[in-house]
Amino acid sequence: MEPATRLVLVRHGESRATVDRTLGGHEGCRGLTERGRRQAQALADRLERTGELSDTSVLLTSMLPRAIETAEIVAPALGSLEIERDCDFCEFHVGEADGLTWEEFRFRYRPVGQRHDRFRPLAPGAESWATFSTRVGTALHGVASSHPGATVVVVCHGGVIEGSLMALGNLPLRRSFDVAIHNASLTEWTRPAEAAVGSDEAAAGSDDEIRWTLVRFNDTAHLAGVD
Repeated sequence: MEPATRLVLVRHGESRATVDRTLGGHEGCRGLTERGRRQAQALADRLERTGELSDTSVLLTSMLPRAIETAEIVAPALGSLEIERDCDFCEFHVGEADGLTWEEFRFRYRPVGQRHDRFRPLAPGAESWATFSTRVGTALHGVASSHPGATVVVVCHGGVIEGSLMALGNLPLRRSFDVAIHNASLTEWTRPAEAAVGSDEAAAGSDDEIRWTLVRFNDTAHLAGVD
């Protein structure tokens, strides 16, 4: 029997953008804080100690510095794999809002009383939640299809991990609840290797389609004592 496909999503450590309350896109991201580096190292120490991801064969990261730095810290615990960068695993593309503070963003693009529309771009040149979710879903299914039976680690962002709930868990775009996704957390999905995405059955939405299993979500046991 073939091993299951494991898709492990790691959120980056605490970022400068979070502390500075800015939108950290391709231009505005300034990497990790010192605390964020400690969080990433705590995760690396855990993985080195437990070997729970010792079978990782692919290590991916987004193009944003906070994710790249986290991946570089974690990589030695995964056998010093080559880190592959893929913009499809980036956080929201925020367009003209890149680098603004959240207060500036709300003043310019989210007037008081205006309801959030998940189908409207956040700002000129930015994505909407719907287009972002489509990008993330396509990327997650694509990497799983390309590496059946493998363990793939993706160092990414809270939005990407939240997007996996829709892409892999079939949750709706609009939900009646929010989720907490902490820095340097682990979220893991598995699926039997033979359930190849892109098969005729999956494309047709067959009731016999083999589903993903959410094994763990927002696992931060390694951060005890770090903060």
